[in-house]
Amino acid sequence: MQSTTLILLLAFIALAAFYLGRSRSLALAGGPGQIRVLHSLPGYYGYYVAIWCAMPALALFLLWTLVEPRVIVALVVKGLPATYQSLSAGELDLLVNNIQNLAAGDVISVDADAALQNAAAQFNGYAVRSRQLLTVLVVGLAGLGGAIAWRRVHPELRARNRVERVIRWVLIAASSLAILTTIGIVLSVLFEAILFFRKVPLAEFLFGLTWSPQTAIRADQVGSSGSFGAVPLFAGTLLITAIAMLVAVPVGLMTAIYLAEYSSQRMRAIAKPLLEVLAGIPTVVYGFFAALTVAPWVREAGQSVGLQVASESAMAAGIVMGIMIIPLVSSLSDDAINAVPTAMRDGALGLGSTRSEMIKKVILPAALPGIVGGILLAVSRAIGETMIVVMAAGLAANLTANPFEAVTTVTVQIVTLLVGDQEFDSAKTLAAFALGLMLFVVTLCLNVIGLGVVRKYREQYE
Repeated sequence: MQSTTLILLLAFIALAAFYLGRSRSLALAGGPGQIRVLHSLPGYYGYYVAIWCAMPALALFLLWTLVEPRVIVALVVKGLPATYQSLSAGELDLLVNNIQNLAAGDVISVDADAALQNAAAQFNGYAVRSRQLLTVLVVGLAGLGGAIAWRRVHPELRARNRVERVIRWVLIAASSLAILTTIGIVLSVLFEAILFFRKVPLAEFLFGLTWSPQTAIRADQVGSSGSFGAVPLFAGTLLITAIAMLVAVPVGLMTAIYLAEYSSQRMRAIAKPLLEVLAGIPTVVYGFFAALTVAPWVREAGQSVGLQVASESAMAAGIVMGIMIIPLVSSLSDDAINAVPTAMRDGALGLGSTRSEMIKKVILPAALPGIVGGILLAVSRAIGETMIVVMAAGLAANLTANPFEAVTTVTVQIVTLLVGDQEFDSAKTLAAFALGLMLFVVTLCLNVIGLGVVRKYREQYE
């Protein structure tokens, strides 16, 4: 039985256990009109039985799913002829991969001899028997757990307390999973970055002015030793992000002010959904728009006033990226402005303020934390954008402050370094993790700065 089918079957059994537990509690109470004799509401008894039915079986399913592939592979390898037992670890991994591909009907990298075909047949046989045994054990454990919990149902059972305790632990586990996932991501990037900094000095990476990560893979191969000065990448990222924010923040903030304070309900109902459409456009479409429309327009406009503009420029990428971020800034700022109490507006207008004075002196200071949060989120989105930069700004790591020249960003170089078959012990590939670590540090610093700004200007209103 497939995993999805088994989970659906387990959910159906748990649903049936819920109704059985609830019905038993009502029967023991003497009917719906006598539930006051029960410690908890009837639904809690149903949840109690359903939890005991589903959770042990689900735990067994997850444990089995984690262990099953290794056990099957070990059994298949044990049954191989003696000639295969002396293979190295890497060769054995390749052999196991070929056996799995052959068992799935995919193409393998070697000739399928009788030994491999027999091993693939054994692999499929073990997999089928494992799934059959798992189905029996999961269904049996679910039935056994539900039956035991159903027999424990009685009026004095503190079902509500036990169910809420289980829910609390589930919530704690979910929160811990999110935290552990974040820690795992940071550590995975950090460990690889440390390997990179063992090959390339940190000072060269942070302060070097030349970025050319090409290295020779083999000792007999002619190639560059690589230059890993990341300053051109940081400068390109900051340049494009600054252009994007110069477009997105004023337009987005003024749009939010207009929609929240000046527009009619009819205009708001039309304009706001149209703005949200911009947020749903794929970034690759923005990249096409930047490369085919905005970049030629920027080049022609610059040449008309005597400026030299590259075919791929930071200006074109920044303008289109700013257009992409406008909905993010306007939507979050609009929500923050609308969250300001109406009494503050009425009080300011009642004291003789004009509408513009009321917005500048009352509304914007009160909504500042939300506006700053939206701007920081927009900055993070701009820093992490890739497709628009690839298609409109190019891949050249130029150290320049001229927005009409071609530049590249950190995220584009990360993608470039990890495309294709790469050796993860070379400085070229490990450089991607060092760049990722720098992105994480920059984002963390932005969040700290944003919290400081919000804390400084936050005002409490009754």
